Amino acid sequence: MTATIWWTIAGCAVVTAIIKGIGPLALGGRDIPPRVTSVIALMAPALLTALVVTSTFAVGDQWRVGAHTAGVAVAGVILVRRGPLVLAVAAAVAVTAGLRALG
Repeated sequence: MTATIWWTIAGCAVVTAIIKGIGPLALGGRDIPPRVTSVIALMAPALLTALVVTSTFAVGDQWRVGAHTAGVAVAGVILVRRGPLVLAVAAAVAVTAGLRALG
């Protein structure tokens, strides 16, 4: 790996430590208001959704729909219908591999 990658990793680690330290310093032992707590609780699902959407549709710097998109859609349907996670992953792999073999 290049030095640029390592400097980026180190910079991210430092920024993360600073961000985590700001919360306790800013609050000073006070309780977080319920309205802020509800927003914080919604941040993780929103970030996870953004990660899944970006990983599913982004290829390089372009948006594309391909075999991997169909695989994620099949897994999503299985999970929404309360199917087992292992089945969802296996179905996604099978659909993606099948579509790539055809194309």
